[in-house]
Amino acid sequence: MTLSEEDYIKTIYHLGSGKEQPISTNAIADQMNTKPSSVTDMLKKLSEKNMVNYKKYKGVSLTEHGELTALSIIRKHRLWEVFLVDKLGFAWDEVHEVAEQLEHIKSDKLIDKLDTYLGNPRVDPHGDPIPSKEGEFKKSVKKLISELPTGSEGVCVGVNDSSVAFLKFLDKNQISLGDTLKILEKEDFDGSVSIIINDREMRISDQIASNLFLEVLEKN
Repeated sequence: MTLSEEDYIKTIYHLGSGKEQPISTNAIADQMNTKPSSVTDMLKKLSEKNMVNYKKYKGVSLTEHGELTALSIIRKHRLWEVFLVDKLGFAWDEVHEVAEQLEHIKSDKLIDKLDTYLGNPRVDPHGDPIPSKEGEFKKSVKKLISELPTGSEGVCVGVNDSSVAFLKFLDKNQISLGDTLKILEKEDFDGSVSIIINDREMRISDQIASNLFLEVLEKN
């Protein structure tokens, strides 16, 4: 597959995740910043390679082969992110663009050795699950802070917004994955939330609360 074809497969997977309906060409075009006509041409090529089920005017979905291919690309991307952060000292807001290039490396042997070298990590630096070689991964139960009631306590396990600006905000305020966080108070007026994290009390905006996932701790 070409690099462009792999990018399309991955985009279709992300757009279709958790949805039963086919993905429209317009949605793909918006995501990839291209013309719908270009998307249609690519979908025809991918259909010929048994990567997608495509019907004109009805949208597209991945075949089983296409989904496994997408998960393989995602596995490589997230493993490289772990490597860049844990072994090369990249900040977590710097790794996405580099991993976008490294994910296209074809060597399965290299990726298997990378996985072993890193200790078979199950999540990337942003808290997203890393698929196994067989395309399997554990979906953690997580909720956004904005969706949780006062008194909830949990572990920061992921971000909904992986933009550089948001990740830098988290670094600046010393909020990291794995930190335990408790919701002290929620303001009805503006949606801001008072939290305690690492023994520090602080208030975060509704925008932050709507982009930070917690895995809620069970109460005894």
